[in-house]
Amino acid sequence: MNTNNKVAVLGGGSFGTVLANIAASNGYSVSLWVRDAEQALRINSEGANTNYHPELKLSDKIEASDSLQKVVDEASLILIATPSSIFENIILRIKPLINNDKAFLISCTKGILSNPFTLLSDVISSQVNNDIGVLSGPNLAKEIADNKVAGTVIASTNDQLISSVKTVLSSNTFKIYSSTDMQGVELAGALKNIYAIVCGMAESMEVGENAIGLILTRSMAEMSRFAVAKGANPITFLGLSGMGDLVATCTSKLSRNYQLGYNLGKGLALKDAKIRVGQVAEGIRTLEVIKKESSSLKIKMPLVESLYKIVYEDCEPNTLINDLINNPHEVDVEFTY
Repeated sequence: MNTNNKVAVLGGGSFGTVLANIAASNGYSVSLWVRDAEQALRINSEGANTNYHPELKLSDKIEASDSLQKVVDEASLILIATPSSIFENIILRIKPLINNDKAFLISCTKGILSNPFTLLSDVISSQVNNDIGVLSGPNLAKEIADNKVAGTVIASTNDQLISSVKTVLSSNTFKIYSSTDMQGVELAGALKNIYAIVCGMAESMEVGENAIGLILTRSMAEMSRFAVAKGANPITFLGLSGMGDLVATCTSKLSRNYQLGYNLGKGLALKDAKIRVGQVAEGIRTLEVIKKESSSLKIKMPLVESLYKIVYEDCEPNTLINDLINNPHEVDVEFTY
């Protein structure tokens, strides 16, 4: 760490909780920000976040609080794992509270803001002068909580930040890789949520495993096409934050976005499907942002367009497969700069 051993985690949801527990289990003092005092009290008294991981015994080095000032005060590493819908507000609130100008700020949220199109790392950099990074990968929180092997990617242009994140979060079951392509890692993490919805929907229609393989590869083609248009390195999408996260999220029933797609494929309205999932599925928000941006830039993203029609224009779920088969584009590999 760069100045002291305090780690702040903003967001007491599924992923924030497991990140906090890894850091605390590695010996760091962790302050966990949650949105209400009652939840903080329960976490501190019960030693568990029963809203998300009732089975996970939290380290006694974690202290939860609903006070952002208390949580970020003198922290050397600030991990931001809030939903994208409140991400900008949180950054604005902590901006005057950060009293450690050497603190590293890490975005751990897989989402993109609209009006205008804005990556979450850009939200941070536009407000603070601290060094920043992006953490993303195939990180299904339930498996991490169960101490199953997982890997992730920390992307930054600051070598000391990368080293600090590896030191704080590495464990016998959590492997951390590095990248300098923050934009690519961040885009990959956000985009794959759309395709997890697509795959969940396809699974609910019992299209078969061959079709899922088809969807996964066309998803990768769309993701890399968009990445190139936005200036990211498409090779990043072959790595853990790209293909690794895409495969895990698009094939796992633990994925909230996959669950959302599955329920939509069974005919549930979006509102009801969200209720059934019970937690935030970032893919729906990202779908709207990417549909608008890809249309503006004239980027071809057939799966995005089909899913948008189903979710927002009341088309039938089988539109997804029909559009995929009937799309005139037939070039296989498009992995070019």
